[in-house]
Amino acid sequence: MNKSSYKALVVEETEQGYVRSVKSRTVEELPAGELLVRVAYSSLNYKDALSCIGNKGVTKHYPHTPGIDAAGIVEHSGSSEFGEGDAVIVTGYDLGMNTAGGFGEYIRVPAAWALKLPTGLSMREAMIFGTAGFTAGISVSRLVERVRPDAGEVLVSGATGGVGSMSVAILSRLGYRVAAMTGKVEERVFLEGLGAGRILPRQSFQESTDRPLLQAQWAGGIDTVGGVILENLIKSIHPQGIVTCCGNVASADLHLTVYPFILRGVSLVGVDSQHCPMADRIRLWEKLADAWKPDMLSSMCTEIFLDDVDACVDRMLAGKLKGRLLVNMQS
Repeated sequence: MNKSSYKALVVEETEQGYVRSVKSRTVEELPAGELLVRVAYSSLNYKDALSCIGNKGVTKHYPHTPGIDAAGIVEHSGSSEFGEGDAVIVTGYDLGMNTAGGFGEYIRVPAAWALKLPTGLSMREAMIFGTAGFTAGISVSRLVERVRPDAGEVLVSGATGGVGSMSVAILSRLGYRVAAMTGKVEERVFLEGLGAGRILPRQSFQESTDRPLLQAQWAGGIDTVGGVILENLIKSIHPQGIVTCCGNVASADLHLTVYPFILRGVSLVGVDSQHCPMADRIRLWEKLADAWKPDMLSSMCTEIFLDDVDACVDRMLAGKLKGRLLVNMQS
């Protein structure tokens, strides 16, 4: 290891609220773990933004360094499965929640949280995917089990967000016809560049109705927002179709009858990337590194540095970002 001190974004709880600043830390302050990793890239996710503003449902104790994603090089290993110099990916588990995360130049984690960077994927590309892309990958993997590309259109909600935009791009890569639902219709060019065949305004899905079923329109759906939008999507899925859900930014409530499930055979599948088993992680990352990697992956992100994260947190919470935000941790 070249140095014992490093830079990290630190969120502190003060009498005036939660304050974010880049500070110098030492590796001795990091938690226990078999792997010490020099972080090359991270990414900004919605969960990171919540940790940055003191959301105790995400992070219980402060001061804290968020960052639920990290890709980097192992500098010290106490595990026979990893050696010094190995490039690794760490996403999910407790990283960046209550364990110091990827917004620091170093992390120390259990070896069970890490996987070796797959062939065909750079560390930069891995963090363009990050948790959002990995979550999209899980969603797509569940959808393709039930829905063939020729079965009809697949609707993706929150399509300009991290998970949504990645879902659009991966589905398009696999030959699906994708309809992108968004509150940012001005981003038509961005979404069409990802492969969306139709752009639909969010307002058309936000009207609540007591009707147990709506006209069947979609072969399947990937929902990232929850609430009424998820309700209406489930009600309008073709027989034997599937909807995956992974977010609740619109609402955590869901008001439905059983009719979509017992009259049309619709499946609702929840997606949790945090606790995905390692064997499944490895298989999915190998797909993302190869057949599922969008051609336009590098153009799907905005690259920033650690000093930029503070301002971008506020923009993310205000819904002013699109695609992925890649954090270059190399100084």
